[in-house]
Amino acid sequence: MLERRKKISKKQMKEDKLVTTYYKAYNFFIEYQAKILIGAAVVALVIVAIVLFSNKRSSDNKNAAELLSKVIPLYEAGQFKEAVDGITSSRIIGLKKIVSDYGSTENGETAKIYLANSYVVLGSLDLAYEEYNSYSGSNPLFKATALAGKAGCLEIKKDYEKAADLYQDAAKISKGNPANSEYLLKAGIDFIKLSKKEEAKSVLETIKKDYKNTPAFFELDRYLIQVENL
Repeated sequence: MLERRKKISKKQMKEDKLVTTYYKAYNFFIEYQAKILIGAAVVALVIVAIVLFSNKRSSDNKNAAELLSKVIPLYEAGQFKEAVDGITSSRIIGLKKIVSDYGSTENGETAKIYLANSYVVLGSLDLAYEEYNSYSGSNPLFKATALAGKAGCLEIKKDYEKAADLYQDAAKISKGNPANSEYLLKAGIDFIKLSKKEEAKSVLETIKKDYKNTPAFFELDRYLIQVENL
């Protein structure tokens, strides 16, 4: 006898849709990042919908969420300067102002990540690093993004050793973060640039062992060859 098919609850459907939306956003940002050639500073974009209204314990936090929801379309459209400064005529408050006024709230902390990402694209690495470094929110994916963002800023400045360490730290924040293998790959590449054979090999072997079927896994061979030639 065929088993009766379980009815999918509305809650399950909502959760599935959220997960799907997250991975679409993540894959989009990985592709977009490559086009604008900004290294790994903004490796992980986590869609605002995941966290935007997750914490409304205070009116300030709710206000930050509402302001953030209005400015994010500018960010997603690639209007990074406008996203940072806002558009007065459209009554859109910029990320810089949101962080200044609500940076201590959870959604204000989220704004710091978007502000830092925008600064990277605009070439303001010191400002970007400052915002990544100031992130103290509770979202583990944003915590990892902040560490990887700092690493990317340092990498652009050729401080490969500190960058490699930060990438590894980012990969330790959450086991379920789909960007972990990418973080480790970038750490391995930095170690190769430093001619640190053992460190590079160790990181790359971790990807080979624990992150099969990821984009980073399929790039391993060429870097492992470089490691052997160090």
